[in-house]
Amino acid sequence: MIEVRPFGSLGRFQNDWLSARHHFSFGEYHDPARMGFGRLRVWNDDEIGPGKGFDPHPHRDMEIVTYVRQGAITHRDSLGNEGRTEAGDVQVMHAGTGIVHAEYNREDTPTRLFQIWILPDRRGAAPGWGTREFPKANGGLSVLASGRAQDAGGEALPLNADAAVLAGTLRAGETVRHALAPGRGAYLVPASGAVEVNGVTVATRDGAAVSDEGELTIKAVDDTELVLVEVAN
Repeated sequence: MIEVRPFGSLGRFQNDWLSARHHFSFGEYHDPARMGFGRLRVWNDDEIGPGKGFDPHPHRDMEIVTYVRQGAITHRDSLGNEGRTEAGDVQVMHAGTGIVHAEYNREDTPTRLFQIWILPDRRGAAPGWGTREFPKANGGLSVLASGRAQDAGGEALPLNADAAVLAGTLRAGETVRHALAPGRGAYLVPASGAVEVNGVTVATRDGAAVSDEGELTIKAVDDTELVLVEVAN
């Protein structure tokens, strides 16, 4: 089953420096039918104005993945970590027993990113943070962050959850396949362009919740940049 969630139907928040769309209930946006997808709890599509950002605030017991689509985001936390993550790269924060962090756009242009929250497999893990440069896979998907056993010891940033975040770019007409074991689903968003997923069209920044499908055949309608999260249902 593939449920498309059009970009225009997403929750929204707007102020003088932040334009946000919410694929799932978040903040003042509440939809009981969109409380999450398996262990995937939040997928925010944010545009942050130049020189602006999120002041220090706490998190706990959540795996928070930030995929930067344009510009860069600068992170600082209560553990002393600080770093800048550029477009195409990814950062992971393990909130665990508790962490306070701030995120700012220190650039002269807007920063656009996806922020993805995944529920951990266990509560009370040690907090932490990491970032990494990842070349975008042309014609395929790269595993950016993962807690799946099959990805242990690889290049992906670790997650404290049986889940994986993948991304890549496809040229118009190119196809990539992604297998899903029984009991697993996927949520995917084309950051740009449009794709067909098992024949179902998913437009730019739409969400597609996929369950009870053994394999995804993803065909690029246009040149596209795609982000996919695989989770246990």
